[in-house]
Formats: sequence, C-alpha cells, structure tokens
Amino acid sequence: MSDKNSGGKCPVMHGGSTAHGQDNTNWWPEALNLDILHQHDRKTNPMGDDYSYRDAVRSLDYRALENDMKALMTDSQAWWPADWGHYGGLMIRLAWHSAGTYRIADGRGGGGSGSQRFAPLNSWPDNGNLDKARRLLWPLKKKYGNKVSWADLIILAGNMAYETMGFRTFGFSYGRADVWHPEKDIYWGAEKEWLAPSDERYSNVEKPDTMENPLAAVQMGLIYVNPEGVNGQPDPIKTGDQVLETFARMAMNAEETAALTAGGHTVGKTHGNGDAGALGPEPEGADVHEQGLGWINPNLDGKATNAVTSGIEGAWTTNPTEFDMGYFEMLFGYEWELKKSPAGAWQWEPVDIKDEHKPVDVTDPSKRCTPIMTDADMAMKLHPEFRPICEKFMADPEYFKDCFARAWFKLTHRDMGPKSRYIGPDVPAEDLIWQDPVPQGETNYIEEAVKAKIDEAGLSINELVCTAWDSARTFRGSDMRGGANGARIRLAPQKDWEGNEPERLAKVLKVYEALSAETGASVADLIVLGGNLGVEKAAKAAGYEVHVPFTKGRGDATDSMTDADSFAPLEPLADGFRNWQKKDYVVKPEEMLLDRAQLMGLTAPEMTVLLGGMRVLGTNHGGTRHGVFTDHEGRLTNDFFVNLTDMANRWVPKGNNVYDIVDRASGNVKWTASRVDLVFGSNSVLRSYAEVYAQDDNQEKFVKDFVAAWAKVMNADRFDVEA
Repeated sequence: MSDKNSGGKCPVMHGGSTAHGQDNTNWWPEALNLDILHQHDRKTNPMGDDYSYRDAVRSLDYRALENDMKALMTDSQAWWPADWGHYGGLMIRLAWHSAGTYRIADGRGGGGSGSQRFAPLNSWPDNGNLDKARRLLWPLKKKYGNKVSWADLIILAGNMAYETMGFRTFGFSYGRADVWHPEKDIYWGAEKEWLAPSDERYSNVEKPDTMENPLAAVQMGLIYVNPEGVNGQPDPIKTGDQVLETFARMAMNAEETAALTAGGHTVGKTHGNGDAGALGPEPEGADVHEQGLGWINPNLDGKATNAVTSGIEGAWTTNPTEFDMGYFEMLFGYEWELKKSPAGAWQWEPVDIKDEHKPVDVTDPSKRCTPIMTDADMAMKLHPEFRPICEKFMADPEYFKDCFARAWFKLTHRDMGPKSRYIGPDVPAEDLIWQDPVPQGETNYIEEAVKAKIDEAGLSINELVCTAWDSARTFRGSDMRGGANGARIRLAPQKDWEGNEPERLAKVLKVYEALSAETGASVADLIVLGGNLGVEKAAKAAGYEVHVPFTKGRGDATDSMTDADSFAPLEPLADGFRNWQKKDYVVKPEEMLLDRAQLMGLTAPEMTVLLGGMRVLGTNHGGTRHGVFTDHEGRLTNDFFVNLTDMANRWVPKGNNVYDIVDRASGNVKWTASRVDLVFGSNSVLRSYAEVYAQDDNQEKFVKDFVAAWAKVMNADRFDVEA
C-alpha cells in the first residue's frame, strides 16, 4: 500500500550524498578545516593494513608487464582507435600530464600517487581524453593486480611508448603507491571557472614571475601554458617567457624545458578535427551510463581522424610514431603563419610545405595532412633564450637525446624522493643532484656513549631540541625531500634561514662537528641524537623515564651533493610548532600550521601533542613567551593543555596576533598567546584532542604520544632503513 501522506517525497535528503550537497559545516566558512590532516585515512584504502605496495611490487614480473605494455601500444581498439595504429603519443601525454602537475614550491602534485584517477585532475580541460588512456591500461592493471599501482602503470606507459617509438629512456623506478581519494590538500588556484584568464593568478601577467605561489600552471585546468598563447592570444615571445617561469616552478631549467618540449612533440599529435562544442561533459560531470568516461564525441564515428581534445589539430613531425630529429627539421626548416584549426583554435602552420614532409592522416594513409606548431613550439624558435639551445640540439643530436632522456626521467621521478626509494631493474646507477643524494653514515659507534658526550657538552634542552626540530621539519611527504638525513642544515641555504636562528645553530653545530670528529658519528646522527636526549631529559624532569627510538646511519651531505637553489623553496616561512612567522601573511597562522603539519605527514592528534610539548620545552623561536603556559619550562608536562582548557582564565585580544591569558579572579595577566596557541581551545576538533591531554589520567599518555610523534618526525626521511 502506498503512503498517501508522503506527498511523493524522496526519503533521502537531496544533495546530501553528492558533490553539490551543502556540508553542514559550510554554515561557518571561516572555521579551520582539518580535512587536510585527515585525508587518505586507512578507511578509504581497500587494501587492508597488512598490504604494502612497496613489498608487493618487488615480486612483479617487470619484463612481462613491460612486454605486455609494448604490445598494447599497437593494439588499436575500435571504441578508441589509435592514431596511426599506435597509442604512443596518447600514453606519453598520459604520463606527462600525470607527472607534470608537480611544483617545487610545496612539492605537491606529480605522478607519485596515481591521483590523476580522481577529481579534479581526471576532469581538467588539459587532461581531455586521458580517461581513455587509463581505460586502455585497465587490462594490464587487472592482470597484474596488486603488484603494480596505477601510479607506476601510468608513468611506465610513457616510458614504454618512447621505447616502442625508437627512443631509449634513461631509466625507470617502480614504487609509487596509489591513493584512494582525491588529494584535497593541493591548492590549484582560486578561480571558479575553467581556463579563466591567467591575469587572475598574476600581479602583472606581463611579468610571469608575479604568478601566485605555489602555483605553476598559467590558468586553471592547464598543466603548463596555454598552447594558443597567453590568454589564448598568440605571441611566441610572451608565451616563451611564461614557459620559462612555469617550467622553473616545476624544477626545470631552460635547457631541460627545451628538451622536454622538443622530445615531447617529436611524436604524436594534437586533436581538433571537429566541433569541440559537441563533446559531452568531463568525466566527473558525465551521467552514470558513461561509466567514468567523459568528453564523449558523438562525431567520432570510430575514426581517430575525428578526435577532438585541445582543439588544435595536427602532428608536429613527418613521422609522428618515430623518435627522430623531425621536430627541429620541421620547426626550423619552414616559415610559419597563424591559422585556425577546424575546431577554431589558433595554431601555426608551415608556409609552402613540401607534400612529402606532411604526415599521413591518422586513419587514412593515402591522405597527407598539414603539420602544426603551438605558440609554445614557436617560442623554441623565436625566443632569445630557447633558440640557442635548440640550435645546439640540432648540431648534436646525441646531446639532445641525452638531455631529453635525463629531463624525461627527472619529470617522471622528481617527486619520488631519494634513490634509496627506487625499485626495479632499470634504476640508473648514476646519482643525480636533484635526487638529493646522501652518503651512508657510520654505524660503528655506541649510541649511549655518544649521547653521554653530547650531555657533557652542556647544551641546553632548548638548543638540543630546536636544532633537531629545525633540521627535521624541512621534510615534505609531498615529494619526499628535506629532513634531517644529510645534515643539510649545515649548508647553504639552510644555515642562514631566519627560522633556523643562525647564531644559535652555529653554536650547536660547532659542538657537533667536534663530536663527529671524535666519535665517528655523523653530524646528522648527532643532531637527532641530541634532540632525543633533550626530550628524554625533559621527560625525566617531569617524572618519566623514556627512551626515544633512534636508528644510526644518517650521512652528511656536502655542498657538491646539494642543489642549493632547489632547496630555497623548503625554507619555512612560518612554524607554528615554534610559534614563529617570518612576517604577516594573508593566510591565517593556524592555516599555515596545518599546511606544514600535512607536509610533514602528521595527523591532527600528532600535531596537537607535538605543539603542546614544544611549548612547555620552551622551544619558541627567539625565546618568545607566547603559549608557554607553564611554570615548569623544560619539563615535558601536559601544562599547555591543562592551562589552555582552565576556565579560571579568560582570553583577551591585544592586537596583531597577540592575546593575554588573564586570571578571572585577580585580573592579572598570567601568560600571552598567539592564534596558533588559542586555536587548540577554540576549534571544536582540536579542543577535543587538547582535552584528552589535559585530563588528570593522561599525563603519561601525553609523554608517550609526544615521544612517538617526535620520533616520527626525526625518522620521516629514513628511506635507507625502510622495511
């Protein structure tokens, strides 16, 4: 019997389970959002706690997979026919666009997690039809299962594509573990529409270096630059300027950039032979019957010729399925003029091209088609910085091939971290400076004896703990860079960073250098061992005997092993754990704390216990008193949380990120605080953690949890001892 009183209403709240539904917390848009620390929770991972991808991939039959991948390249499917019967160009673009989102400012993006499977990347305009490439790879993922991740499979596809087209790549590493949820911590820009004018992310679009940090791409939804020109207006010189800046933000110099452009466009083609307006919605906007595919082309008619992606139409070279010097021969062998593609996009076409230099049609080999260049390609010929590089490549093809091989390897491996994380038979033997190499450190010393010598040196708990923290806090889980291993805090630029208190740092390092010479322990080990000693002494002063876990073997990097310029972006501009900001920023201090905690791989509870412990240890930058809510500084107590949650106090704003903690009864100021301190009492989630550590029965838990979180930070970069 139907419910006549229901009025036909759906029993489920509309929008509650869709992306367009309003989250109840949206009523308070200024509230601190801790999701950045909660993503990729184990509950999103279907593999279970006992599964380790890095263990599983070591049992993969690498050669069998690679041979299957090569066979796939020329196995054209009717539902998505291959250009010239070869998927190489598509797979190279898949790998490139996966890896190419990396940016050096915060290490986020890149191909290391397989995140291209999820929004927003799976639906970016610049990633049009890469959903088809991933679907073509599905039979291989299905066959090899848990032994190969999507992240590895996508990058491998690019390598195997080049190999089947006659190019020998520099090498390859497995080991990229997949995520199972969109990486919402990555800021891709503030624009509310795809391909909004690039002016929105520049102070002055005429000056590419004014692009908002940490962004690298010039417009929302692009990987690099607009192929038609700045804001879609062709001008190879202006486009060249943008290319230089955006690739520099992705860790590439001018020569690497030119090599990647030429090597990437030596094979494959662009697609714009039709009506772009006829395409269906992107994958995230498509209906369920499309099964995760987007940009459906009603006019494809089973012919590769009819494909539409960027709107630009044509190949760059005469032989687009062969890796040769054809890109340079075409670009420099002809004059070029602006034309419009069938889809209406700006592109450059050669003047009076010889018929034999035209590539054949991707579907009908009896036809020949006019090749094209994008505005970025024309920059390689006309821009004063790129042209000499390209002329050098043309004069020495082997040099070009070597430069491209190395640049492609860097592009696709930049976010994997040091070589100790690499897996597989094709890992190059050569140490590359962008891999931040660190020599193996000495292990033939007695930990407790060295710790005793550190103690005898008379360094304070503040000096011990701050030096270790400043060395380790540079670690970024986004690209596995930074950390204490290598002791690069001794070297430029880190030794001079304001956040590292250079005067205090120099004093401590002088002691450690002498102890290193005496004991054989590396300075890197001594820094961490000293920090552990400081924590153990502070815990003992609070009545708890603890031992902070420690593993020997960190090495000391040298200047010659260190690309100082590439380490500049790792400089902390704020460190809420030490209650410090270099200057005032538009972003709130507590938001900067979350960003750093996420890069360090900390959970919200770990961030909470570490900050509370650091405060009572007296580790504030410059010795400021904000947040030191204790009369027993130097003891590892839970006083920060006890006094923060004590309703005998009230909290009074004093201006410019300073607050007084006032005793309600006497009216006396007891302590001062910053926003970073008070957010642990004001934010409902953080307060719930603070209350746990403030409880009378959780003093021991606080010490235990602090030690565990501290050890996690100190060991975050110990890939050389990875299980």
